Amino acid sequence: MALGHPKGLFPLFFIEMWERLAFYTMLGILLLYTTDIERGGLGLPAAEGNEIYGLYLAFVYFTPFIGGMVADRFLGYRNAVMGGGVLMAVGLFMMSMHGFAFFSGGLVLLIIGNGFFKPNISVMVGNLYEPGDQKRDAGFNIFYMGINIGAFAANLLAASVRNEYGWLWTFRTAGIGICIGLVILLFNWKMLGVADRRPERDPDDASFGMIVRNILLPAFGVGILGYFLARAYLPASIPVRPAVAGFLAGMVPVIIFFVRLGLTAKPSEKPGLLALLPIYVAGGTFFMVLHLNGSAMTQWARDSTDRQAKLVPAAMQQQAFPQYYLNAKEDTPRPDPRSLLVVDSPSVARMYGVQRMDEAAVETALSADPTVKLKNIGIGDESDKAAAVQLASMVYPNGVVQVVEGVDSHGVPEISVEVPDSAKPIERVSFTRLVDGSEIDLYIVDQAVYDEIYDGYFKRYGKEPETLPPGKFLTVANSELYQSFNALFVVAFTPLIVAFFQFLVSRGRGVTTARKVFYGLVLTTLSLLIMVVAGLFSDGGAVKVSSLWLISFYAIVTIGELCLSPMGLSLVTKLSPKRLVGLTMGGWFLATAFGNNFSGFFGGIQHLMSPVAFFAVLAGLAGLAALFIYLLLPKLDAAIKQYGA
Repeated sequence: MALGHPKGLFPLFFIEMWERLAFYTMLGILLLYTTDIERGGLGLPAAEGNEIYGLYLAFVYFTPFIGGMVADRFLGYRNAVMGGGVLMAVGLFMMSMHGFAFFSGGLVLLIIGNGFFKPNISVMVGNLYEPGDQKRDAGFNIFYMGINIGAFAANLLAASVRNEYGWLWTFRTAGIGICIGLVILLFNWKMLGVADRRPERDPDDASFGMIVRNILLPAFGVGILGYFLARAYLPASIPVRPAVAGFLAGMVPVIIFFVRLGLTAKPSEKPGLLALLPIYVAGGTFFMVLHLNGSAMTQWARDSTDRQAKLVPAAMQQQAFPQYYLNAKEDTPRPDPRSLLVVDSPSVARMYGVQRMDEAAVETALSADPTVKLKNIGIGDESDKAAAVQLASMVYPNGVVQVVEGVDSHGVPEISVEVPDSAKPIERVSFTRLVDGSEIDLYIVDQAVYDEIYDGYFKRYGKEPETLPPGKFLTVANSELYQSFNALFVVAFTPLIVAFFQFLVSRGRGVTTARKVFYGLVLTTLSLLIMVVAGLFSDGGAVKVSSLWLISFYAIVTIGELCLSPMGLSLVTKLSPKRLVGLTMGGWFLATAFGNNFSGFFGGIQHLMSPVAFFAVLAGLAGLAALFIYLLLPKLDAAIKQYGA
């Protein structure tokens, strides 16, 4: 025993902490990396980047449903956790290599690995305790503290690493974090044997074959059909990408299965199973909003939040490149115009922004100003580091870099830059100019961006902007840092929320579990209404607003999370027959996956609406879910009381 708990708790605590640190380090920058057009990211359109984010999170919550069953019946828990960790580490190291194929393959390995790792390490914690041990809940509280410590530190680490070494080293750092967790597991392998069990099959469990036949095969079949039908027939005016449509279609058989499970259950089991359906709706809706943190809310932090932060450590601040100044506040100094190299071609500017230029683009940039010189930086990891802290681009032979210009279904211009994974760069270069006797690195912009920064400011405020010294850009907080507020508030608010509800019980005014779920959705709606007000202050996105709006959103939605998420998990275990707990817990994860897919979808259409309209739509959806739960409160309370939950 250690501090009154089984010794195995603390190795599992640190294994999970390092894994969550790695997971959220990658997740915090996933959308930023895929859509980045200024720092050497993939430069994908916002809709495509959000689609990747939403599908990744959806499948991350889908695969534990399968991974838990495989561990129960075939692998055992230690082997599943080890195998899952190895797959995730390999996936992260693949993502740290240049090329979209490596990036995509790495995501697939992360999804599969997470399916084995995530559910089974939690089971191992529970297995450390004897049935009825009152210290079990405290043990899980300690364990989940490790999750939130890892989640809080992740974006601090991501910001520091990518600012100093570049995008790819951030993925490598996350992979190293997974490896540290695996080393801890290996060193404690024998001791953690008490948390494992031999794979076995309980005759009362839902059979693996039944789940494959009735859930997985129909889901995959309908999902694939939905993908191809959407690709062939979905009008371009509907902003639903085929992969998203396929996933949503695949969830239809799952929904039908769980509805039929409740309707056809034994009379003694029916009320509990039917009561879980609205709980699934509440959970899916809530996680749709919460996991906007990596999509819509990170885009809001990047594009609409004034990120000048004096209290943020220097390692977590980055240079604010031209896009930041398009809607910066009146008193925000703009770059000296001599710090920018203006070209007529938006394609050349985009190629520079994603750091993948061909020789012709370099010549075009040099011809724009005869005073501009070219400086060779070199190729390799050292040049990756250099590109993270100064202005540079890789150069490829002519004919290798493909630039595709077009408009999306709503007329928004799109420029994508593609380089074959097998292509090798010739060199990495920066563009320099001599200003007042000093050589400065330049950032390449097209004429439209240049005019918006300076002429747009004059039209809006009737004066010339204050400018920074030549070669200097503002330093601002990384946009991913704001995601850490959720984990910080979980740690800070958990004891307060627990104490508050205990106080109500002591006064004879205890709140039912179902009503806590309702309050969680009400608070979720309120958090979005705060963002509606922030949208009003942003003048439709024309002006950046205080970061306090975003921090307030995270504070309130976190309180909603503490009311809803633990209660949802608790109700799943208490309202289900023992023989179906694994299946119904899978239903909770699948509801979460459903909501997560919508997180990516809404992030992808965010730019199509004004901020007020966007957050009002989300608030309306959360409010409808809250009303749905409110109307069902009497039935939910009766079912909970019937099962002693």
